[in-house]
Amino acid sequence: MTGSMRTLSSRFRAFRAVPSLDAAVPAGVPRNAALAGRRGPPTSAPLGPRHVAALEQLRAGQLTAGELASRLGLTMPTVSGVLADLDRAGFVERYPDPADRRRTIVQFAPGQIDLIGRWLDGAASPLARVLDQLNPAEQQAFLKAMSLLETELHRLDATRRGGR
Repeated sequence: MTGSMRTLSSRFRAFRAVPSLDAAVPAGVPRNAALAGRRGPPTSAPLGPRHVAALEQLRAGQLTAGELASRLGLTMPTVSGVLADLDRAGFVERYPDPADRRRTIVQFAPGQIDLIGRWLDGAASPLARVLDQLNPAEQQAFLKAMSLLETELHRLDATRRGGR
């Protein structure tokens, strides 16, 4: 794999791992600040890891909502919610596909490309660099560990809410 393809692949895997970290972010800390280590693009709602992963996929250009769901391994209802949040924040625009009006095309909103690109570079780079240092088996182990951590953190959170 070429260096740029490896970095892109690592960056995607990094964003796939980040949802697992979301539960570990302390309450009251904006999710975008925790992910990027700095303030993200200005928005009235915090961006979560799925929003970041969707924006990363849209960097290469427009996609249909179905293509985005497939690339992210998410359901269409989940992707629709993520896209609605990004649309409300002014980061993307959605419109019907002229060839098939049942499909929705999504792309960065005009004037937001540079801002989003700079922010994504800051959010993904550290984790992508770490993943680049691991062999494929180690990367899979890391991602599995993150998934297990996410499950445990959700269990702990449910226990706390239940008062147990």
